[in-house]
Amino acid sequence: MSGEMLNRKENKGSAGENVWHVENHSLQRKEIQTSETLKLGILLALSGGFMDAYSYICRGGVFANAQTGNMLLLGVNLSSGQWREAAGYALPVTAFALGIAIAELIRFGMKDKNLLHWRQMTVFLEALILLLVAFIPLNQNFLANALTSFACGMQVESFRKIHGNGIATTMCIGNLRNGTQHFCEFVEKREKKHLKKGILYYGIIVFFVIGAVIGNQVIQWQGKTAIAVSSFLLMIAFLMMFADGRMESEKIGSE
Repeated sequence: MSGEMLNRKENKGSAGENVWHVENHSLQRKEIQTSETLKLGILLALSGGFMDAYSYICRGGVFANAQTGNMLLLGVNLSSGQWREAAGYALPVTAFALGIAIAELIRFGMKDKNLLHWRQMTVFLEALILLLVAFIPLNQNFLANALTSFACGMQVESFRKIHGNGIATTMCIGNLRNGTQHFCEFVEKREKKHLKKGILYYGIIVFFVIGAVIGNQVIQWQGKTAIAVSSFLLMIAFLMMFADGRMESEKIGSE
C-alpha cells in the first residue's frame, strides 16, 4: 500500500469487537469496519436484489426496496380511485420508514452493550423477519410486503458504506449516479482512484441484479418460501461479523 503501512493492532471497541487500523506515516488512523468490506457488501446486494424480485414477482407487484416505484403506483391508484390497491403500496412505504426508525433506535439503545454491535443486531433481526415472511400465506401479501419492506429499511439504514464510499445495497439509482460520475472523472483526470470507485459502484449494481436473477429462478422452484434464501444470506453476513477480525468500533452518533 503506497504511503501506508498496516498496523494490525487489535483494540476493543465499544461493542466488544475488534478493529484493524490502517496507519500512515503521519500517524493518522483509519478504521476498517466489517460493515464496509466488499464481501459483506456483495452479500447484502445479493439479498437486496433477491428481496425486490421476491416481493414483485411473488407478492403482488410491490417493490420491497424501490419505494419511489411504490409511491408512483400509490399516486396512480389514488387518482383512479383504487383505494385497496393504493393501500397495498402505501403500507410498504410506511413499513420501510419504520424499519429505518427501528434501526436507529437499536443503534441508540445498544451504545453501551458489549455482546453485539448494533449492526449485528439489525442484520440478525432482518434475517429472522424474512424467514417469517417465507411462511406467510399468499392471501396475506399485505403483511408479507410490509415485513419485507421493514427489513429493507433496517438494512438501508444500517449499511451505508463500502470502503468508505456511500453505497446502497438495496437500491441502485444512487450507485448508478456515483459510479458514472467517477468514470467521467477518471476520463477527465486520469486518476485510478476514480476508476476503482466507478467499478465498485457498478459492481454492487451487478450483484444486485444477480440477486434478482437468482430470486426469479428460486421463486419458480420454491414459490413463497424462496425468501428464505435471502434470510440465509443475511445470516451468513451476521456470522461473518463475528468471524472477521475487522469488527466495528463505533461511538453513538457516528455513521
